[in-house]
Amino acid sequence: MNSFDTLLQSLRAVVGAANVLTEGDLSAWEQDWRKRERGKALAVVRPASTDEVAQIVKLCGPAGVSIVPQGGNTGMVVGSTPDASGTQIVLSLQRMQQVRALDSANLTVTVEAGCVLQSLQETCKKAGFLFPLSLASEGSCTIGGNLGTNAGGTQVVRYGNTRELCLGLEVVTAQGEVWNGLSGLRKDNTGYDLRHLFIGSEGTLGIITAATMRLYPLPAAQLTAFAAVPSLEAAVELLGLAHRFLSAGLTGFEVMSQFALGLVVKHFPQQKVPFQQDAPYCVVLENSDHESEAHARTQFERLLEAAMEHGCVLDAVVAESMAQAKALWHIRESIPLAQAQEGLNIKHDISVAVSRIPEFVRVTDALIQQSFPGARMVNYGHLGDGNLHYNVQAPLGADAQTFLKEQEPALNALVYASVDQFGGSISAEHGIGSLKRDKLEHHKSPVALQMMRAIKTALDPQNVMNPGRMIRV
Repeated sequence: MNSFDTLLQSLRAVVGAANVLTEGDLSAWEQDWRKRERGKALAVVRPASTDEVAQIVKLCGPAGVSIVPQGGNTGMVVGSTPDASGTQIVLSLQRMQQVRALDSANLTVTVEAGCVLQSLQETCKKAGFLFPLSLASEGSCTIGGNLGTNAGGTQVVRYGNTRELCLGLEVVTAQGEVWNGLSGLRKDNTGYDLRHLFIGSEGTLGIITAATMRLYPLPAAQLTAFAAVPSLEAAVELLGLAHRFLSAGLTGFEVMSQFALGLVVKHFPQQKVPFQQDAPYCVVLENSDHESEAHARTQFERLLEAAMEHGCVLDAVVAESMAQAKALWHIRESIPLAQAQEGLNIKHDISVAVSRIPEFVRVTDALIQQSFPGARMVNYGHLGDGNLHYNVQAPLGADAQTFLKEQEPALNALVYASVDQFGGSISAEHGIGSLKRDKLEHHKSPVALQMMRAIKTALDPQNVMNPGRMIRV
């Protein structure tokens, strides 16, 4: 019996033989969501408790086997799939789904890392509270993955990224020890705030097993509007007016280019897209009001009237029902699916200061057309917080796979150089994973990289936790 067989036997004793998967179709764990890479795991191990996670880590470290933590495997940067060596275990947290506690007075919920985001949203809503994190993948992504990547989504403009929603963590360290920091305190000034090391660390420092998250009262009404705007400059002006007229009620502000909406019309013709051919950009806005629907509608009417007077809105429609609101949001959420139907594409998840986005797009679009004539820009995203999904589709008639293979490195270099010029970030909400790891070396300050490596080495000296992701050690 070799050392791997001995380890597998020990793992089975911890979690049960049925939860150590080594045979059959393991693609759900071994292939990334975008199907860019397929790895090979020594085993997929599925613990049901924090204690089992700790025992797994204590077994793997001495055996020299590294661990790839995984939630819903919906990441965009190949950060939670194993390499091709067959010597890593995938530690799937999907069995750890419990909502441990909901504290209505403290406005917090304590939940295990494998809980699906949509399930948590629904549990909180039934109790009369809002958990505001909202993503296109919320039906399958998990809280642990959301925290590991510091996920963003459509309501960051009001509630912030996942980091801002987290008050405490439970973490299994690289040594197999359990740190319980689930107090849910809003004030705890007793040294380094350790939770922020693990949030956004993509499983490279330890394994998040549970978290205490903020809750908010359910709004009395949520209204959605869809507006046509003549330019990105006008969209930024509309955003400023929305902040002024709606204040904290502004919970969503998404921009979509005409071409991006055209892909939705082309591939999902059953969807009715307002103003798609009438303006270069459209915006979807959400107003959450804690007074009444009538008050929310009056606010929207005042906002849109002012926006039309300023010339930053050409036309607009306000949803008359929840069904209409969902249909308008579904248009925005369908853009990535429509892109996939159109063919392989080059994705960029970038952020730039909101005020500089129009100039960034104008300059970078021109550079791309000079170097890659006919490339089609699928530009959309979270304008309210400065995050664009600035994607590139192959020229019409070109082979998408060939374009991706031949042009992606040069196109990425062009876009990221422009992001640097405008003082932005090459990863706004998707993370680094292995896909952007080597690019980070060129776009992060040497001092920052040195500190990141020092933290990694201090907390995970054996490089057991998700090695090869985010930074090279």
